[in-house]
Amino acid sequence: MLRIGALERLVHQLNRLPGIGPKTAQRLAYQILREPDLSTGLQEALIAVRESVHLCTQCFSYTDEPAMCRYCADHSRRDDLLCIVEEPSDIVRVESSGAFRGRYHVLHGAISPLDNIGPDDLKIRELLERIEAPAKVTEVILALDPDLEGDTTVLYLAKVLSARGLKVTRIASGVPLGSDIDYVDDRTLGRALENRVEL
Repeated sequence: MLRIGALERLVHQLNRLPGIGPKTAQRLAYQILREPDLSTGLQEALIAVRESVHLCTQCFSYTDEPAMCRYCADHSRRDDLLCIVEEPSDIVRVESSGAFRGRYHVLHGAISPLDNIGPDDLKIRELLERIEAPAKVTEVILALDPDLEGDTTVLYLAKVLSARGLKVTRIASGVPLGSDIDYVDDRTLGRALENRVEL
């Protein structure tokens, strides 16, 4: 049996990260070897994350606070607006826009029949419990990816939430600001035409 060395194992583990290809993984591994302080810092950070980060009890984002994340604990945020996202990292993107000051709920994925992921595999039951509790939510904003899985999830949630008398909206999608229409794919252009606004 072929023995895999420590360096090869490190490259393999780094390569498992999203967006990190084999060459980037190799460069990162050699950089870690060149800087001993970097490997010590990474090791300590990974252990700290594993030991202290958990899901927020309300929105299901990641937090190292005792119970709720900083967004759920912030009393200055609007309780009547609830933004639904697929992953905890999506909250950071929405927050960076500076345009939303409501609450969040993380599904931890999207409905994907091809991958055997249905509504019961996501945090949808917890979402419905949260809405049915004596809450003040009047509008739910669906900030899901504009792909097949995201569209499927949006259709499902829109049906379920509208039946409960809530206003359900979806973030706009279409041609990105500053892009050239020659380089926009057909699906994106079609969505932009469907979501056109009156001037």
